[in-house]
Amino acid sequence: MTPAGQHSPELRAAARHLGRRRFLTGTGAAAALAFATNLPTAGVAGAAEMDAARVSADPFTLGVASGDPQSNSVLLWTRLAPKPFEEGGGLPAERVTVRWELARDPRFKRLVRRGTVTAHPEFNHSVHVQADHLDADRTYYFRFRTGTWISETGRTRTAPPASSRAALTLAAVSCQAYHDGYFTAYKHLADDDVDVVFHLGDYLYEYAVNSVGGARKYTDRVLPDIFNRETQTLDDYRRRYALYKSDPDLRAAHAAHPFVVTWDDHEVENNYADDVDENGNPPEEFLLRRASAYRAYWENLPLRRPQRPTGSDMQLYRRLHWGRTAQFDILDTRQYRSDQAYGDGAHVPGPESQDPRRSITGASQERWLIDGWRRSRALWNVVPQQVIFSERKLDLNAVAKVSMDAWDGYSASRDRVLAGARSAGVDNLMVLTGDVHVGYAFDIKADFGVPSSKVVGTEIVATSIASGKDGAERPANWETYMKANPHLKFYNGRRGYVTVALGRDLARADFKTVSAVTTPGAPITTAASFVTEAGDPGLRPV
Repeated sequence: MTPAGQHSPELRAAARHLGRRRFLTGTGAAAALAFATNLPTAGVAGAAEMDAARVSADPFTLGVASGDPQSNSVLLWTRLAPKPFEEGGGLPAERVTVRWELARDPRFKRLVRRGTVTAHPEFNHSVHVQADHLDADRTYYFRFRTGTWISETGRTRTAPPASSRAALTLAAVSCQAYHDGYFTAYKHLADDDVDVVFHLGDYLYEYAVNSVGGARKYTDRVLPDIFNRETQTLDDYRRRYALYKSDPDLRAAHAAHPFVVTWDDHEVENNYADDVDENGNPPEEFLLRRASAYRAYWENLPLRRPQRPTGSDMQLYRRLHWGRTAQFDILDTRQYRSDQAYGDGAHVPGPESQDPRRSITGASQERWLIDGWRRSRALWNVVPQQVIFSERKLDLNAVAKVSMDAWDGYSASRDRVLAGARSAGVDNLMVLTGDVHVGYAFDIKADFGVPSSKVVGTEIVATSIASGKDGAERPANWETYMKANPHLKFYNGRRGYVTVALGRDLARADFKTVSAVTTPGAPITTAASFVTEAGDPGLRPV
């Protein structure tokens, strides 16, 4: 008998029969996923409704969150899970009615919106509420109720009106491997004065977590054996999100600030590219896994309805505005990319990596990005995305190796994007990046092969929250990287996050780090600060 939630040989055979083309449309994957999990799509087949009074334990164990703020609306999230590590979160496969409230004050004396929403078992009792008709540029407080239970209070905000030149401060975070350490940086971020947080990928990791939580060896908590295996099934991914969201510091950051999220690879599997996994499995089998991972991602993060997946497809790239101060073009460089050149890893550039037919974004997303720049009225055009955009030479050889998983492995794709920014007249381009577990600050060059070429933008790379364990201020390759890449202005290997303040005249990036994550409670310090002036790209230390 195949264990519950795992794909049987018959299911794998059925997936192969459906075929790759049909999977890529999403229809085949949706059908196979429904079959695999024995769950219909929410709203298609009605589950019974549960009396909320029967919820006998706190269902808000995973906290609350908000996301994708617009000038008149924000997305509110929670998930009901009184026993988060159990199948279904400890609730039966029945619908539950949840009430939500939005107020101007944290004591909810001045309510501005309230309503009810159904938590469907098909989506693991997650709740996504789009709170509309709100005032622009305002802080709000929200909470959820079901039965006698009341969630913690979250704080969120709306963006300013379209004509506003209001400044903002964002935080960028990435890469939070639970097994590598504590999420201490999130505790500090929860108390930081930022308007919005951009999560740039690797919200979770698919790798096994042992019973003592890996590097969290000082905790008294012993984890169930269900985490001591790589995620493959929908149940695996759902439980892994529950594990991560059991962290109080992560919950505190979500409750304190609205998040804008995009994924990288580990939300599914290391270094996957479109329908190609790293182990050479048939695409139709991997797309079943991808469909499970995408569904669990949407269930557990504050995303709007247009981002809800259909089978193995999910449109995560999208655009947000902060008045006329900033336009954010959030990219997805995993779902549509060509397979990595030269078998992935580090390699010198060559005909395969430079092939103009290859793309890291896919043609449709690339056109969407450049068309958006042409219509942009924003002072700062910011691109939150996953992997290193700037050239990053990995050695001092005459022809240096570069990463085939980053934009260096898709150099023609990068050239087209930079040409598009130039033709659109983008003066203040800023790329936000995660992935590499270190903090970098790059000047983006018009031609990386010519050191004297014009600086056309800035790339700010956020270090990891926990991935890579404690790290070091100067990793072993620090001197090599700084010599090999004269456009690299900063390199630090500690954990933490970066804040970026965008104003009328300049942008300021503050790289904030903690001394350790393998032990809890480390203080936070500012490792370095840089500014770049509007209309005059190029980083200067402060």
